[in-house]
Amino acid sequence: MIKRFVKDIEIRLAETAGFCMGVRRAVDMVLELAQHKGDRKIYTYGPLIHNPQTVELLKKRGIIPVQDLEGIEEGTTVIIRAHGISPQERESLKEKGVMIIDATCPKVGRVQSVIKKHAAQGYRIVIVGDAEHPEVNGLLGYAAGRGIVVSNLEGAGRLPAMEKVCVVAQTTQSLDEYKAIVETIRARVPETVVFDTICDSTEKRQAEIKELACAMDAVFIVGGRNSANTRRLAQISEAMGTPTFHVETADEIQGIALGRYNRIGISAGASTPNWIIERAVDTIQNKRLGSGARGWFFTLWLGSVRTDIYSALGAACLALAAQYLQGVSFSILQLLMASFYVFSVHTLNRFVDREVSGLRGTFREEAYAKHARVYVVAALLCMLLSLGLAYMIGFVPWLMLACVSVVGALYNLRVFPKGWRFRRLRDLPGTKNLFMAAAWALVIAVIPYVAWPLDISADMIVAALFIFSIVFVRSSLSDLIEIQSDRMLGRETIPVVIGENRTRKLLDAISLFLALLLVLSYPLKWTTSLSFTLFPCVYYMWICFELCDRRTALSAAVINGLLETNYVLAGLCTVGWLVALRLLA
Repeated sequence: MIKRFVKDIEIRLAETAGFCMGVRRAVDMVLELAQHKGDRKIYTYGPLIHNPQTVELLKKRGIIPVQDLEGIEEGTTVIIRAHGISPQERESLKEKGVMIIDATCPKVGRVQSVIKKHAAQGYRIVIVGDAEHPEVNGLLGYAAGRGIVVSNLEGAGRLPAMEKVCVVAQTTQSLDEYKAIVETIRARVPETVVFDTICDSTEKRQAEIKELACAMDAVFIVGGRNSANTRRLAQISEAMGTPTFHVETADEIQGIALGRYNRIGISAGASTPNWIIERAVDTIQNKRLGSGARGWFFTLWLGSVRTDIYSALGAACLALAAQYLQGVSFSILQLLMASFYVFSVHTLNRFVDREVSGLRGTFREEAYAKHARVYVVAALLCMLLSLGLAYMIGFVPWLMLACVSVVGALYNLRVFPKGWRFRRLRDLPGTKNLFMAAAWALVIAVIPYVAWPLDISADMIVAALFIFSIVFVRSSLSDLIEIQSDRMLGRETIPVVIGENRTRKLLDAISLFLALLLVLSYPLKWTTSLSFTLFPCVYYMWICFELCDRRTALSAAVINGLLETNYVLAGLCTVGWLVALRLLA
């Protein structure tokens, strides 16, 4: 369990919440196929998983769910979902001449094999599960007409007389209910063979929900109402006598009175994506942990994160560090230019992204939707102010900042010919992380200090590399957390392109490079002694690595704020260095 305490309030997130192995495998297969599908149509026989929001995102990627074989065209690609299908349905697909991609969960495949083997040996097959569930319908097809579905104890008591029986369970069946039904069948049929076919993930989820229900004042189960395993979690929690709320999305939480519950548990079904869980956690924390519980400082900090003001403050702090790394005198103009520019670009990019990000509901979505006009006007005003400040610094800085702004606008426009896989610069794999880090480095460490003719010094390069590394690591860590939804939306960030493990190795290498650069730059007379003082920023990177490796009950807003705190830390290190110099002088 992952806990979050604020005074006498506890919010606990179940460790098992989120995609199970079988669902993750199916989704990964589909997304990999969608990435290279070209003009070929891709169907899933039924919704890939029982989560409406995920299915909607897959539709945006060209993955079309169909409910019957008649809706599938010949010569297309058909994905068999994690629940599996019957042999008869598989044969019908083959007759249509379609390409079949089998994403059946390996655990379901094992049950199919058990049923097929024992049906051939003359056993009657009893499948304990929901008769209407697609997994059960598929399993019946392997029983060769010898299958019976039992949904409850009453059904087990009405079974006809049989000589020998093979009992299996739907992989998401309740373990306690399965055991009770098995005992009833054994009492009636002497020769009964029983297989424990309930998925390990299901058993863990059910055990954890019992623990949550015993310890909490209320439990929230997040996931699709058409998901059997999600509904079963809610039923188990309700059976424990704990107030239980089954919600599909965070919007449904808004109308629930949470004030009476000080201890709230949160879990989710095997087909619930991470971003829906995170939004639910975020919403519950915002409703239950009001300003009185959080404290005014934390509330103010969280508000600045949600509105990108904290990013702008971080840009000013990095600009302060860049000034003294290069040994130039303090200038408020350079700090304000960087701050205004970062706020403007980040805010405008969020509006460009809203069409797709709104589907998953980011922690900033509500504020941006409510105050769209205010945000747009503020962003455009800040862009004009940053250009004005750049002109006050010099003509060359103004010209370079204007060029960077034009490139930033082109980044979101369709500049490549129609028919190409990539129509915009932002669609090129990995460019989001690289372009963001490069833009910050240019605006903060290079543009304010250039003149004609251009003179690129060693201290400028070190300052630019420092800022590039800090921003690239922060951006990539955020994308590591959001890799699941980014893959759904078709965003080819660095983690999506090279994978989670390689991304972590890349970030480790960058942090080690930055540590070496900071240690060597002063002895080599590339920078001032501030380089030594900035080493805590590298250490903070390693702390963030651990934060992102572990699941936490922290909301997405808090995690993003903690990642951006490294920018502020750079400014604090610089102030500490200046104070130390003054005391030693």
